[in-house]
Amino acid sequence: MPIETQGVVALGKGRPVSLETVVVPEPGPGEARVEVQACGVCHTDLHYREGGITDDFPFLLGHEAAGIVESVGPDVTSVAPGDFVILNWRAVCGECRACLRGRPWYCFNTHNAKQKMTLADGTPLTPALGIGAFLQHTLVAAGQCTKVDPRAPAMVAGLLGCGVMAGLGAALNTGGVRHGDSVAVFGCGGVGNASIAAAHLAGATTIIGVDVDVRKLQWAQDFGATHVVNSRETDPVEAIRALTGGFGADVVIEAVGSPQVYEQAFYARDLAGTVVLVGVPRPDMQLTLPFLEVFGRGGALKSSWYGDCLPSRDFPTMIDLYLQGRLPLEKFVTETGDLGDVEEAFHKMERGEVLRSVIML
Repeated sequence: MPIETQGVVALGKGRPVSLETVVVPEPGPGEARVEVQACGVCHTDLHYREGGITDDFPFLLGHEAAGIVESVGPDVTSVAPGDFVILNWRAVCGECRACLRGRPWYCFNTHNAKQKMTLADGTPLTPALGIGAFLQHTLVAAGQCTKVDPRAPAMVAGLLGCGVMAGLGAALNTGGVRHGDSVAVFGCGGVGNASIAAAHLAGATTIIGVDVDVRKLQWAQDFGATHVVNSRETDPVEAIRALTGGFGADVVIEAVGSPQVYEQAFYARDLAGTVVLVGVPRPDMQLTLPFLEVFGRGGALKSSWYGDCLPSRDFPTMIDLYLQGRLPLEKFVTETGDLGDVEEAFHKMERGEVLRSVIML
């Protein structure tokens, strides 16, 4: 039977979010209904509220979540009621050109639940990233549920559903950071610090965090940065070169989404080094680089989508590393709250006061 529950909804562009009654259908073929236990407050949710992604209001916000499968639809065999899962927005299809070439982390045809969750009056809701998890139960495609070790607290497991996994994957999957590498990360918020944690995990010997916020630079050191650079006070390109024997870093990760910062990242890498863009730019932004420099410096300029992660591979691995004490996911949780705290959590995020606010249900 359908379930009625309270959910966090963005009714219009730029308007404060509100708690609304949401109707969650019984799962149909290929679908699962999940009892959400925890959901992180991510910048992407704020982008939805501000109309920066689509204009398909009203939006049911929340996507960085973990919980327990409550029920499944016909023909679902990948998960069962009682499974502890992390929700993901890359439910690979197995049939598109990327999947058929053995690159499912690039899947171009990821899928969501077919049925719509609605407001009490029947108005269809658009779930953030096809999930919508700021409510007690949500309806997703079964492929959006990734089983992990239930010993991990939902509060930290859910973080892999978006921002933290994006940062980890930017370093490990897209950037290919290896033992002995030098790494520089521009932007030391949640995503950037996840890249720093991943570089530390991979055995990078020099890890440089760059930001304009002293608090974020301290966080970077907590996650394994060997050096930090306040780019409000120091030229970060010169500082990174000085810390890497005059050459620049092997891998430079841009976690801001700014053309000006990307240009700094470009010049802060060593010859034949790699730049990874994981920060999300606005649609109106433009980047200009000397074409000869792009050719002459060699290496690779890469964009990282969701950390190029494959949830079925990466989520269980990261949870295992957490349980072994090798990946401090708990350090990303600055505060916890309930559904009524989401709007204030957005403001704290905008002011740079938190790495992650986590909503507990």
